[in-house]
Amino acid sequence: MKNTKIIQDLEKLGIKGNYEVVYNPSYEELYQAEVSPENQGFEKAELTESGAVSVKTGIFTGRSPKDRYIVQDDVTRDTIFWDGKVNLPTTPEIFGSCKELVMSQLSEAKKIYVVDAFCGTNADTRLKVRFIVEVAWQAHFVTNMFIRPSHYELENFGEPDFTVINGSKTTNPNWEAQGLNSENFIMFNLTEKLQIIGGTWYGGEMKKGMFAMMNYYLPLKGMASMHCSANVGEKGDVALFFGLSGTGKTTLSADPKRYLIGDDEHGWDNNGVFNYEGGCYAKVIDLSEEKEPDIFRAIKRDALLENVVINNGVADYTDGSITENTRVSYPIYHINKIVLPSKAGHAKKIVYLSADAFGVLPPVSILNEDQAQYHFLCGYTSKLAGTERGITEPQPSFSPAFGEAFLTLHPTMYSKTLIGKMKEHGAKAYLVNTGWNGTGKRISLKDTRAIIDAIIDGSIDNAPKTQVPIMNLEIPTELPNVSKGILDPRDTYENTSEWEEKAKDLASRYIKNFEQYCDTEEGKRLIASGPQLQEQTI
Repeated sequence: MKNTKIIQDLEKLGIKGNYEVVYNPSYEELYQAEVSPENQGFEKAELTESGAVSVKTGIFTGRSPKDRYIVQDDVTRDTIFWDGKVNLPTTPEIFGSCKELVMSQLSEAKKIYVVDAFCGTNADTRLKVRFIVEVAWQAHFVTNMFIRPSHYELENFGEPDFTVINGSKTTNPNWEAQGLNSENFIMFNLTEKLQIIGGTWYGGEMKKGMFAMMNYYLPLKGMASMHCSANVGEKGDVALFFGLSGTGKTTLSADPKRYLIGDDEHGWDNNGVFNYEGGCYAKVIDLSEEKEPDIFRAIKRDALLENVVINNGVADYTDGSITENTRVSYPIYHINKIVLPSKAGHAKKIVYLSADAFGVLPPVSILNEDQAQYHFLCGYTSKLAGTERGITEPQPSFSPAFGEAFLTLHPTMYSKTLIGKMKEHGAKAYLVNTGWNGTGKRISLKDTRAIIDAIIDGSIDNAPKTQVPIMNLEIPTELPNVSKGILDPRDTYENTSEWEEKAKDLASRYIKNFEQYCDTEEGKRLIASGPQLQEQTI
């Protein structure tokens, strides 16, 4: 009876054919479809000795931001932040044309997977999302990554709040005439409450697509919507870890001493912090059980590896020949120490993660209230290889709210809601560099974990401190279990002048980037909280 209703819903969307519908498949059903010898090409997965399956996502091993569009109409015209870079406008007509291509392709499918899931832990703010895909492992991906409804919740799911239709095999032959970037497309229509995908097989487009929608709806209701991981201690103390892909959000929040709330996307309302997702999506390049035991052990049956080289059933996590952005998605309960449902109280510690590839930032800096706002609006890091199409070496990047690619409103909306929550609940912010220093090597995970421990237990606030010039940051000079001689980045260079030269270059980038916020008195006031050059005028 349920499948009959689903077929009727698909036909209303325009998917009309002689296909079999698989509704909210079990992990066993997905596993059988993925490893079946009858399946070829993108359907076929490799079974690994851990029990996880591994798939390849084709030419797209990361998101394709230049192919992402939002329909500009009466709903979005005055609300979306049309920056010409992240939120690219398209017309209802072009959306309709691409939608028709997707519907036509799916109408030829032999089997369609329909997954109904929740985006958001709290019933009063979550989105009921329907995913429509043709590929078994894509159904597996969203089953892992979103919140799985109970049987009762499925029976009473009703109409979805948003629908994602993934036509990976579809490309758009009219893209040039329509003024698009390529034959591939990721498009959102907030009036129809639809996301359509064509040409890319990368699962992250579905995950981050719904994050972008939560980033639209929640701040307009006064709630913080955050690109961060979160965990909580035995005493209910909540910590948030902001950062772009590759900065350590997933790794650092999977702390055996604390309970995981979630690894990537959260909201913060009047009751506290809550997860949007039901799973984790971790980078696995150079993964080892010694360095990241929780993530390593989470890779078992029901986990889904992406673009990992497999040799005779054994995953080679050191091999980045397909991409540096190798990934695993797994249900959150594969981590032993978790909070269910995935929410907790108000945050007290806010950690901004930056993978500085240029060896300038200290391993940790203690931020005051204005600096917390300044560095949140800047969101500095280095884009690492593979996280986006075309990124093959580290590039300096300023990403407002540590998540520019997913922001649908003006960046100051996210700053306003987060800083407001921090002030209300007395939260303190820290800037942690998980990147490189003057040795040319990346700061060790062992040292970073010790730094996080010092932040969580408060010992960093009582440590002796000094000021780092140019970058205008306060740092501790010693911390328990942190290697000597690394806390001040200048000490990691043979010649301090080399650090100063790099620091001046990075500071000038900060200053230039922040000019976009200086059209208000608040923005002008915050200039003093950022890096300082002698020639700078305020």
